[in-house]
Amino acid sequence: MCEQHHAARHILCRQCDMLVALPHLEHRHKAECPRCGTTLTTVWDEPRTRPTAYAIVALFMLVLANLFPFIYMKVAGVNSEIELLEIPRVLFSEDYASLGTFFMLFVQLVPAFCLITVLLLVNRVKMPVSMKAYLARILFQLKSWGMAEIFLAGVLVSFVKLMAYGDIGIGSSFIPWCLFCILQLRTFQCVDRRWLWDDIAPMPVLKTEPQPGVTGIRQGLRSCACCTAILPADEHICPRCHSKGYVRRKNSLQWTMALLVTSIILYLPANILPIMITDLLGDKMPSTILAGVILLWSEGSYPVAMVIFIASIMVPTLKMIAIAWLCWDAKGHGRRDSERMHLIYEVVEFVGRWSMIDVFVIAVLSALVRMGGLMNIYPAMGALMFALVVIMTMFSAMTFDPRLSWDRDPESSHEES
Repeated sequence: MCEQHHAARHILCRQCDMLVALPHLEHRHKAECPRCGTTLTTVWDEPRTRPTAYAIVALFMLVLANLFPFIYMKVAGVNSEIELLEIPRVLFSEDYASLGTFFMLFVQLVPAFCLITVLLLVNRVKMPVSMKAYLARILFQLKSWGMAEIFLAGVLVSFVKLMAYGDIGIGSSFIPWCLFCILQLRTFQCVDRRWLWDDIAPMPVLKTEPQPGVTGIRQGLRSCACCTAILPADEHICPRCHSKGYVRRKNSLQWTMALLVTSIILYLPANILPIMITDLLGDKMPSTILAGVILLWSEGSYPVAMVIFIASIMVPTLKMIAIAWLCWDAKGHGRRDSERMHLIYEVVEFVGRWSMIDVFVIAVLSALVRMGGLMNIYPAMGALMFALVVIMTMFSAMTFDPRLSWDRDPESSHEES
């Protein structure tokens, strides 16, 4: 029992591999790694009631958002309005099933599935422990792929783009969608990974007492990337969540570089090929990402032009440079500046999804602007290429092991007495 006690009150930082002894935490307090500042665990008051309430209301708002008109547009007396589910339907009808699938998965299905999973797990719904572990594994893998709030930002950008052509307005489901975005983010914020896994199954027993202030790799220990359990380095299957892992992600740099090169190859056609085609009175005008930014800037929409430029051009470019820099540093080149590399990694991990704004803008415009011979907007191949660039860079960042940057850093200043 003593060994179990020691394992339960320690945690290995998933970013820098430092073993930390967790202090007693009051409600609404969190523990941070003393080495890299990463949040290790958070103690919420009412850890079951809060996420349950947020998730139920969020799902209700999602249902409402899909039942009524979302946005509408009036041009020269011609009206056009859409519901949310019409967006993928239009994309499928235009032979862009891939973009329609991305919309359904990232904007609707993934957030809904994660919310339902949270409800099942935090309320201890009766099911086999293996099923709970399976659902929890999927939850924490899929959570970062939910892009409801990014889609909402894309809708707002679409408003600005269309104001020059006619009147734009919101429908009955727009406010429920805004509430859904806020509530689903709040739900995930209130679910702590460590607490949830401790609620599903106890921490595995350790044979030796871990030493705080020393990295796991030096103690022959590793952290389970899925459930945060501390395991012997040679134990590749976690006895609690049954996920496979190693002291460091296997072939991390090779996978990261392969995905990075793939995204670079896709990035060139994504910027050269048109992302959408505007048919105005029979005159078809293809538009690239950069051309769209220039058009917005010339029309005086400076903030929106900057948002699109930063999200769709600057961020992907800088992200690819940053990932390459992280791999170069992890290979042992450059200065031992682990804190800077850690900051770069956190920024890369956070901003990557937001590059999908332009893809969602095209999805909204393609569904809304359907006005017969007056004006129509169609998606083009560049949109698919750009969506694949964003997805590849996200996978690239996910396969990179940030602990490799810290392995070169001396630990003496982090030893605990």
